[in-house]
Amino acid sequence: MASWYNADTTASTLVDDLASEIKDKVILVTGVSSGGLGATFALAVAKARNPGKTKETANAIAQSSPHVRTRALELDLGSLAKVREAANQVNSWDHVPAIDVLVNNAGIMAVPYSVSPDGFESQLATNHLGPFLFTNLIMEKILASKSPRVVNVSSDGHRLGPFRFDDYNFHGGDSYNKWRAYGQSKTANMLFALSLAEKLGPKSGPHALAEKLKPKSGLLLAFSLHPGVITQTSLSGSLDWATDLPGLRDADKAIGNREAWEEFKAKTPEQGVATHVYAAFHPELKTHSGAYLQDSHIADPWVDTVKPWGTSLVEAEKLWKLSEKLVGQEFVY
Repeated sequence: MASWYNADTTASTLVDDLASEIKDKVILVTGVSSGGLGATFALAVAKARNPGKTKETANAIAQSSPHVRTRALELDLGSLAKVREAANQVNSWDHVPAIDVLVNNAGIMAVPYSVSPDGFESQLATNHLGPFLFTNLIMEKILASKSPRVVNVSSDGHRLGPFRFDDYNFHGGDSYNKWRAYGQSKTANMLFALSLAEKLGPKSGPHALAEKLKPKSGLLLAFSLHPGVITQTSLSGSLDWATDLPGLRDADKAIGNREAWEEFKAKTPEQGVATHVYAAFHPELKTHSGAYLQDSHIADPWVDTVKPWGTSLVEAEKLWKLSEKLVGQEFVY
């Protein structure tokens, strides 16, 4: 294991180390608005997919790496209908027979209560249900890769709460706490990666889709990660830390998390997306599918914040079944 990687390691360092692994890979990244983590990752590895703000990222890649081909994709993760439209578009890309790496990076954090067009709490809809549906709808292209990977950008914010199976919509807002809702969605990111690893990874049995795609298909690797506390992105743009930080502290205190009394050590975006690069390309992870990563290593539950509700296979399977019900489609692998 690359034990010398740590919280200060930058994406540039990982890209240099993994250049041979990155070369010629087809990468789809969600959430690549200029200045965000997705854009930083895309620029670092000179590959991105996703109109509007993302054109700035595509233009920046064209200038810095003119040999790299990019394509924009409009994806509104808060609407299941829009997710289906985007997935249909990806599946129609005949010139892209396979997607080597999908990075589910887009998300929202600690927003006021609202519901999606489909009636789901907005953080649940945008951070989990949208990515769950999108990933599964384009799975055939992912499994067509010789070395497919799915990376879910979670957070140590999963510490703020498990998945609320009996009240995932916060009782129409009556029981809503924006930090607990954020925690629920980030826990869901971890459980989704765990399910993908179990169903389509090295430990899984035969599955129809992979069998159909052999011999091209490799076994799917799936990971979730905490990029760190990065204050220089648009993710926290809706927050006023002068008033919202006490609310976060209270949410931590209610559970007894040490973060309630600790100072947060901020990272730069370059340091934050180092773990993106590690998850997407490092060969040492091939035997650790399903792992939750932090600071460019597999998170250690004895040292790092890794809650058991984010690593439970029982919770992962329950969430998979519930997610299928909520999006109205089964994905049997």
